[in-house]
Amino acid sequence: MKTVSKVYAFLVFLFLYAPIAVLIVFSFNGSATMSRSVWSGFSLQWYARLLQDRMLLEALRNTLVIAVIAAAVSTVLGTAAAVGINGMNRWARRAVMNVTNFPMVNPDIVTGVSLMLLFVAVSKAMGGRSLGMVSLVLAHITFCLPYVILSVMPKLRQMDPNLYEAAQDLGCPPAASFFRVVLPEILPGVVTGLIMAFTLSIDDFVVSYFTSGTTQTLPIFIYSMTRKRVSPEINALSTLLFAAIILLLIVINLRTAKDGQEKTAGKER
Repeated sequence: MKTVSKVYAFLVFLFLYAPIAVLIVFSFNGSATMSRSVWSGFSLQWYARLLQDRMLLEALRNTLVIAVIAAAVSTVLGTAAAVGINGMNRWARRAVMNVTNFPMVNPDIVTGVSLMLLFVAVSKAMGGRSLGMVSLVLAHITFCLPYVILSVMPKLRQMDPNLYEAAQDLGCPPAASFFRVVLPEILPGVVTGLIMAFTLSIDDFVVSYFTSGTTQTLPIFIYSMTRKRVSPEINALSTLLFAAIILLLIVINLRTAKDGQEKTAGKER
């Protein structure tokens, strides 16, 4: 039975990661076409061309700026919202969580169109300014926020509810009690929400397409390329993004493991 489970797990991971492995391999392919998967020799030319493509780099810069801002703001707002929701009574908490979870099950096309109509109406009221970076950031914060709340809430439920009050009884101010007692306890959930918001923002296409105006993000730029010809530079760019995400996850996992060992050592003392 264990052998069958291992084979099944291997096939699942193979199905998930084989396309990424192929993408990474062919990012070093010397062939100038992506229509045929033919190996033409090892080459770094697509990484070199990537650094010379001004429009692609500008789209990448927009994507990273939007993702960083949206992830940071949604993490702060989502953590504060989760703390507030956790303090509600049972029925109020259920009602608010149902409303909070609705954007996650709502089709992206509906979210994108509704946000576009809202931003257009607001821009007309403010003098007719077109959609752009601001509307993209606001849209990304909107759909990232529920995921942060969903990541933080379980950690708040696991935490001893008396810790916050105990810290205040010992003379710690409310704000300091939160940052010194509550935040360290829920930090894994906060970090998870931050990473999820960052990756969702980078990956988003539908909402960004309707709220971008004249600003191009990387998914929109790649979509515009498919109308003509997708350059192998996309393989190189995707490989770099994948490597950056993997590196970030490794650092965070090592940090979490180190914190866990320190907590365990502290309890043993």
